[in-house]
Amino acid sequence: MQLRIRFGWLVLLVFAAASASAQQLSGSVSPIVVPYSLDQLLAEDNKSPYSGSVPATRLTPGEMSISVEDAIDMGLKFNLGLVLSGQSAEQARAARLRELSNIIPHLNGSLSEAEFKANVLAEGFNLGPAAANFGIHGNAVRYSNTDARVSMKEDLIDLHAINNLRAADASVRAANFSFSSAKETVTLAVAASYLLVIAAESQLEAATADLTTAEALRRLAEDRESAGLAPNIDTLRARVEEQVRRQNLIQARNNVEKQRITLMRVLGLPVHQQFKLTSRVPYRPLPPVTEETILQRALASRPDYLALDQQVKAAELQKRAAEAERLPSLGLSGDYGSLGTHPSNMFPTWTVAAGIQVPIFEGGKVESDIRSADVTLRQRRAQRDDLRGRIEQDIADALLDVSSAAEQVEVARSTLDYANQTLVQSQDRFAAGVTNNIEVVQAQEALASANDQYISSLYSHNIAKVLLARAMGAAEQTLRQVLGEAAAPAPQK
Repeated sequence: MQLRIRFGWLVLLVFAAASASAQQLSGSVSPIVVPYSLDQLLAEDNKSPYSGSVPATRLTPGEMSISVEDAIDMGLKFNLGLVLSGQSAEQARAARLRELSNIIPHLNGSLSEAEFKANVLAEGFNLGPAAANFGIHGNAVRYSNTDARVSMKEDLIDLHAINNLRAADASVRAANFSFSSAKETVTLAVAASYLLVIAAESQLEAATADLTTAEALRRLAEDRESAGLAPNIDTLRARVEEQVRRQNLIQARNNVEKQRITLMRVLGLPVHQQFKLTSRVPYRPLPPVTEETILQRALASRPDYLALDQQVKAAELQKRAAEAERLPSLGLSGDYGSLGTHPSNMFPTWTVAAGIQVPIFEGGKVESDIRSADVTLRQRRAQRDDLRGRIEQDIADALLDVSSAAEQVEVARSTLDYANQTLVQSQDRFAAGVTNNIEVVQAQEALASANDQYISSLYSHNIAKVLLARAMGAAEQTLRQVLGEAAAPAPQK
């Protein structure tokens, strides 16, 4: 299972308030920046099974309250990716049972009743007058047979079958680790969807506040125009700004609903279920950690790495099994039952046989099996080595992203504070007639941009911590602790 995480969105937002202001003043709509979608976090296409689910419940009247822990619990029950991974684990266990059947005794029971009529002359026997001595008249003979029997067969020594069973055991362990890895991915999917909804709701709150501010500016411009203190252009400019903010609010509201539907699909809830998220996930700096410590923990606990390690062991055993096809095998067979011409005159009979089978010429089959198993083994080893390198890369990238996002949060917080002060001063200057409302509109644009930057940087920091937990192989345990916090304060205005 491969999971390529790209963090280009950590540098999506640049400080371009001036250019944004120019676009707004010209009447164009500057769409609210939305963090990357869940499908972009899980796969390059939009068909990842982890973005779907098996329907869990019917539509529940009223509004559900869902915390991070509730969401993770529902995802681990109903997410499609986990359901499919569980079926794969069952298939591995079924394959092990099939290999086990090759080395344990096979017991069969039988009961037969037969009636025969034969012509000895047709069979090539001409008994002549002596036929009467055997009860044969006219060359025809009739007889019956009753047989009740239990038979057993077992390969006592078959290294080919034994190594195949060991390989199947390793495959089962690999499947179990893959299932654990699927749980980690489901936790990532749930956490990412949860955070996306929180970010979208925060953007909706910011867009609502922006519209309120724009409406206040429009009323002030109209009052000043009515009093003869400002030209009509100030009123028109304020109305344009208000309409642009209204369009952004519509976009933000639509984005919230789409992100909520995505979360419900991940959790297995009906798409029209009403709910509210109770965990707002505030900003919390990551405690100091060393990259070497995280790497050692990841190699010891990441289920996808452990699964691939078991696949390497399975491939090694399969190669041994292929090589063992050249070796003799020892088998034992026997039966015990009653045999007679009629159920009333049956006698116990039994057979015991031991034999050795030595392969002499297989027409190249053994060599072909060995070469094929060797190729598989080299592939698995190469994949394991590559995964180790990718784990190192994932951890290094995640640590860099956490650090960068933490700095962005601090910068965005300061920028937001400055933007608030700028807006207050520009509104006071406009109300006092010192300047026109271009300065106020620009301050509003700068504040809206600062709000977007703050929301996006906060999301970036939280999702970076989510992906660091996934890189360590402890997503479920870590995220329940990191994300299960009290509600964060609303965006500053």
